[in-house]
Amino acid sequence: MTLSPSRTTADWLAHLPQTLTGLQMADTRWQQYRQGNWPVPQVIHQAQTQLPTVEWDVVISGGTLGILLGATLAQKGWRVAVLEKGALRGRDQEWNISRHELQTLVELDLLSEAELEEAIATEYNPARIQFGDSEPVWVRDVLNVGVDPVYLLEALKQKFVAAGGTLVEQTAFQKASVHPNGVAVTAGDQQFQARLLIDAMGHFSPLVQQARQGSQPDGICLVVGTCADGYVENETGDLIVSFTPVRRQCQYFWEAFPARDGRTTYLFTYVDSHPDRLSLTDLFDDYWQLLPDYQQIELSQLDIKRALFGFFPCYRDSPLQYPWGRVLPVGDSSGSQSPLSFGGFGAMIRHLSRLTRGIDEALETNSLGAAELGWLQPYQPNLSVTWLFQESMRVGMEQSLPPDQINRILGTIFGDMAALGNATLKPFLQDVVQFPALAKTLLRTSVKHPALVAQILPQVGVGAIARWLPHYTALAGYSLLRPAARAIQPLTTTLSEKQQYQYHRWLDALQYGTGSDYRGST
Repeated sequence: MTLSPSRTTADWLAHLPQTLTGLQMADTRWQQYRQGNWPVPQVIHQAQTQLPTVEWDVVISGGTLGILLGATLAQKGWRVAVLEKGALRGRDQEWNISRHELQTLVELDLLSEAELEEAIATEYNPARIQFGDSEPVWVRDVLNVGVDPVYLLEALKQKFVAAGGTLVEQTAFQKASVHPNGVAVTAGDQQFQARLLIDAMGHFSPLVQQARQGSQPDGICLVVGTCADGYVENETGDLIVSFTPVRRQCQYFWEAFPARDGRTTYLFTYVDSHPDRLSLTDLFDDYWQLLPDYQQIELSQLDIKRALFGFFPCYRDSPLQYPWGRVLPVGDSSGSQSPLSFGGFGAMIRHLSRLTRGIDEALETNSLGAAELGWLQPYQPNLSVTWLFQESMRVGMEQSLPPDQINRILGTIFGDMAALGNATLKPFLQDVVQFPALAKTLLRTSVKHPALVAQILPQVGVGAIARWLPHYTALAGYSLLRPAARAIQPLTTTLSEKQQYQYHRWLDALQYGTGSDYRGST
């Protein structure tokens, strides 16, 4: 398709009518968030009566990522039903992740090595990180693998069904009631009685909306992009690149990588939910304007295959713990990823082993109350400390900053992390913060660039620093406590089953809350 810079986003997406409609719907929802007037559903309530029968151990609502957990639990012998509002089929756009992270699927017997290779659609190296005029940093084997969601979900469906699981498609969640002995789920014209309901419906799950009671997000990531053919062949990628100063009270960042049918490019930015924030369509307008400079190409050379867009709300009080027993949020529903991330696949893979172990033990010990399930989505200081990074990457609507300040700050910080080596840089790029790496980075930046640190303080504000310090302290404390917690394991044999369950979840919280689960290549 021939493109012209003078055309509007509506013109450029006219040949993708369903995509244009989806963009308009997303913008309507984003406007509701900015105005604080989105509806709060009432889809779940408590009941005092016993269910006459309970036919399922687990019902999972939301199949796209829920099928991962469903397959692992079905293989353990639990009676599992996965509900999906449409057909459970992956999208055409690849999910990017690192190869070593995908080994989780082999370790959990969800894919064979041969199936894993079949699921990998693209692979590239190296990837660039650059801000403004700073020196680029190049890394290898970080988010450089594109997984084919169509193949992956089909393989997982077959594995799930072969293990005895039941997949119910074209059946949307409607409501649920929590009883002393189970939860009754109404979906479509069917009802499912289960011991446990798992919410894998994502950021905009009605259960999430009800639990949060209309509270404003503490941060938003806006994302637009396309996959297009016509680019000059390029086997490198960009993890995060910024080449423009602040505009529209936003700092713009880019991501790019080879795709099976072209090249994918994203433009994203971090904002708050101020009523005057730009729309996704506004961001797309700037995408078209800036893309030629970013990729050194004329728009008329591109054949747009598909457009991608969305906004991702995040909250400081995450991971989310539901107030109801027998209901557990996972994936994007739980918010168990840092506010810097806008992809739920990687976070789901990272926590899949932990969630499988924990849910299996919760079912075995009947630890299904609200507090007991809360142990499965515990506080993780290594996620909470990243809020300061997000706040340093955004501009308030009434704030006045030097146009290149954010680029200078980020260029310096990432340069310092790169100088400290891959053991410091690569975990952070994969949503994992570890105390030694963070402490060394802060020390190096403070000593070598004190003037730059002085600029950060007024930009983010005293309140942000005050909120951040307890999480930084907790990250240090968790890191010190983890070896001691494991050392006392021989003394826990006299604990009851439920106490053992809580102890194991405590170990998980210390492991994942310190980033000690990271097994990346260096």
